[in-house]
Amino acid sequence: MNAVAQVAASVAALVHVLVFVWETLLFRRPGVHWGVFKVPAEQVEPVRLWSFNVGLYNLFLGSGTVIGLVALHTGDEAIGRALVFYTCGFMVLAGIGLGVSDRLAMSRPKGAGVAGALCQSAPPLVAVLALALA
Repeated sequence: MNAVAQVAASVAALVHVLVFVWETLLFRRPGVHWGVFKVPAEQVEPVRLWSFNVGLYNLFLGSGTVIGLVALHTGDEAIGRALVFYTCGFMVLAGIGLGVSDRLAMSRPKGAGVAGALCQSAPPLVAVLALALA
């Protein structure tokens, strides 16, 4: 696996682990629920279960990518490539879903989720393309 794919996959994993921290551990903080996700204070409790669960998905995706990168560097290249390709592909598809939900203005004003969709999908897309073209 080339360096571009490894760096992009590492950034994608870092983004997803960071989002796990925000969604699962720090969501009640105004700087997170409002500052990052634009969720008003009165909606924090009703969406905490959603936020907690989605945060775990992000942790599992980021962890899967890290495990793939570790496998790659410990001699299991086929397993490492497969894990990175799968988890990064999943991240790209989830980012597309977030982008579509933003365009449909689902639960937030249209355009409020563009940055999140790009952050979630751009690094793993680079990793997937670098893997596919290598």
